[in-house]
Amino acid sequence: MDIALMSMALSQGQIQQQASMSVMKMAIGNAELQGEAIQKLIGTADATAIQNAAQPHLGGNIDLKI
Repeated sequence: MDIALMSMALSQGQIQQQASMSVMKMAIGNAELQGEAIQKLIGTADATAIQNAAQPHLGGNIDLKI
């Protein structure tokens, strides 16, 4: 086995692992920010506003029969 080839393969694997960890850390940071924003939104909004945001098509029309 070629020592230089093994060294290059090991180095490449380490770089790939470091890049993967960096991407995962950024994704975790984004998820934490989104979670905080959702908690803030829920804390400041009333129940009807949350329901309207979840199902905006409900309550827009009324059927009347005379």
